[in-house]
Amino acid sequence: MTENTDASRTEAFFTLHHRLPRQSPGSDATTRRLLALAGPLPDRPRVLDLGCGPGRASLLLAAEAGAEVTAVDLHQPFLDELREAADARGLGDRIRTVRADMGDLTGPAFPAGSFDLIWAEGSAYCIGFATAVRDWQRLLSPGGAMMISECVWTTGAPSAGARVFWDRNGSLRTLPETTAAAVAAGCTVHAVLLQPDSDWDEYYGPLTERVADADPAAPGMEWALAATREELAVRRAHGAEYGYAAYVLRPADPRWTTRPETAADREAVHAVNAAAFPTREEADLVDALRADAGAWLPELSYVAEAPDGSVAAYALLTRCRIGDAPALALAPVATSPAHQRQGAGQAVVRAALDAARVRGEALVVVLGDPGYYARFGCVPASTYGIRPGFEVPDDAMMALVLDDSVPVPTGMIRYPAAFGV
Repeated sequence: MTENTDASRTEAFFTLHHRLPRQSPGSDATTRRLLALAGPLPDRPRVLDLGCGPGRASLLLAAEAGAEVTAVDLHQPFLDELREAADARGLGDRIRTVRADMGDLTGPAFPAGSFDLIWAEGSAYCIGFATAVRDWQRLLSPGGAMMISECVWTTGAPSAGARVFWDRNGSLRTLPETTAAAVAAGCTVHAVLLQPDSDWDEYYGPLTERVADADPAAPGMEWALAATREELAVRRAHGAEYGYAAYVLRPADPRWTTRPETAADREAVHAVNAAAFPTREEADLVDALRADAGAWLPELSYVAEAPDGSVAAYALLTRCRIGDAPALALAPVATSPAHQRQGAGQAVVRAALDAARVRGEALVVVLGDPGYYARFGCVPASTYGIRPGFEVPDDAMMALVLDDSVPVPTGMIRYPAAFGV
């Protein structure tokens, strides 16, 4: 392929996409939902929108979150479209456009710790999801978050037609594999949203109209049209097999090393649980659950290490059921008195939840303080028609959906026998 052919195909591709409202699946409703999941944010958050395209997300973030947005793209015409739209909406002072490579965010425009929120809708694939998660963290201010969406398999057995297409256009991971990549890159998952089919319609609807109106005789256009029609056809035929998953991520707390327990930790785990609660019941519960082969999942018994290597905090997820459907019960969660109110408990809970996501688990239930567990995304279990077999305040029995591609079961929680309920 000659350089001129490459250039003409690139130009034809952008001709198809210029002035489209979006350059990837998405919607204003999804952007708003993800913005809520990424909070809380400062009153005037500093947002870095990477691969912004014509800036639909940038405009919403500036208008509705009061954000000061730095919008980055390599394609200057997209930045020009955004600048025009921002000025027309009176947002020109809130949005700064920068032509730059998202894979090389160096120089005075991108100092470390300078953004409260990094936003990348449908663009991180350009440098790779894992690379983006790893490299962009340095730009976050303390407590900052990243929202990065990535196309994933939503089935464990993709059809040959879907696999052939995606193997040629950037191999996809499953949701658990993508989560594992985020964790390996040093982040914890605060939320995952599988974007609805309507988000694809918002992208593909205008693109389909553009394809119908394009001039196939223009240089490079025959190739661009063929590639786009194939993409649209694959979505029609195999759309149930893949989708965009939007991740809200934060860097893992560097003060605490988290990992699955080992046999050498058992005495320390017992001691931490005994010290954290008024009685030894929780410590004995862990020992009883460890002996229950139907409940115990070794990779979901997690510890947080203090700087001296001792066990500072503990979190346990064991198998329970909602009706007949498998789920996980989070209990107990314990922090050594010497390390309480220092983030060790949060760190170990997040690590255990991430490990559950990597396993492909879909749902967690927990009985506890609503004010504490809400920070992990838990909501009243009754929201989903889930109930315990005993009387507790409605807001104290909570649930967390880990994978919203899996239908949430309804019914009574069936705990392992060791819980005694």
